Amino acid sequence: MKKRAVLLVNLGSPDSPAPKDVYRYLTEFLNDPRVIDINAIGRAILVNGIIVPFRHRKSAAVYKKLWTENGSPLIHSGRQVQQLLQERFDKNHTRIFLAMRYQNPSLDSVLSTIQEWEPEELVLLPMFPQYASASTGSVIDKVMKIVKDWWVFPHIKIISQFYDHPLYIKAFIERGQAFDWKEYDHVLFSYHGLPERQLDKIYKDNKCRNHSCEHEINDENKLCYKATCYATTRSVAAGLGIPEDKYTVCFQSRLGRGWIEPFSDEVIEELGKKGAKKLLVFSPAFVADCLETTIEIGEEYQELFEEHGGEHVQLVPSLNESKTWIDCLEDLVK
Repeated sequence: MKKRAVLLVNLGSPDSPAPKDVYRYLTEFLNDPRVIDINAIGRAILVNGIIVPFRHRKSAAVYKKLWTENGSPLIHSGRQVQQLLQERFDKNHTRIFLAMRYQNPSLDSVLSTIQEWEPEELVLLPMFPQYASASTGSVIDKVMKIVKDWWVFPHIKIISQFYDHPLYIKAFIERGQAFDWKEYDHVLFSYHGLPERQLDKIYKDNKCRNHSCEHEINDENKLCYKATCYATTRSVAAGLGIPEDKYTVCFQSRLGRGWIEPFSDEVIEELGKKGAKKLLVFSPAFVADCLETTIEIGEEYQELFEEHGGEHVQLVPSLNESKTWIDCLEDLVK
């Protein structure tokens, strides 16, 4: 049997919530040209001269709230998933590795370990259900830049997205079944935001808005992040029996205008003003709870909702280490 290495990759986390570690993390993350896709000089000035120096201490305070006795929840969950998935395979033939795109465990160090093991096949699995150049694309780009210097190449397989995998959808449906959506005034499906210009680059006409992304998956938009987010939502909502008029797709973590709309914070504010008291929020772009789910949705959006007359924002937990999620990963690898 062939030796096969499976590399799970998630976004990453600071090594600690200390300002110096958050500074280092944000510097690596935001200088990625696939994340902030403007000219190199402009990006360097914006990131290294403005964003990181002025934001890292505030971000460090947020990471301190997120941190647990196990450290970063994203990395801790990733290691748990790695272990659970490894139990599904004979380690002599298939080994599961975990890396982060930014900071540690780094792609450089983990790929070096994989190279020493000398697998005949490498399966690259970025843990982002919906493809985006700023996430999955960045992981693939970085891995290829490292692997290109190997003298012997293994057979490489890349899983670029899995938003429509039945077990991924089932796993989120199971998460949702822990709550009765009928007890809530509205349901939100909140995805990480992206600049609209990054979506436009998918298309020959450079116009995402011309391709029915909110309504269907077709040959032109099947690799569009926005289209796959809406498709994910339709599948999960159908599985839970949530009618279309009871939910909204929205996008969080924006950095200014020109990002995908509607914005999650503005939707929550508007619902509060209209008299909604209880909201149920899914965040299917994240397979593990992290700053964007636990803090941004669970705390910041709760405060925002209360400010505008609402009472309770209920976050549906991410997949984390659920059995069905591990079943999904096993199936993707096989």
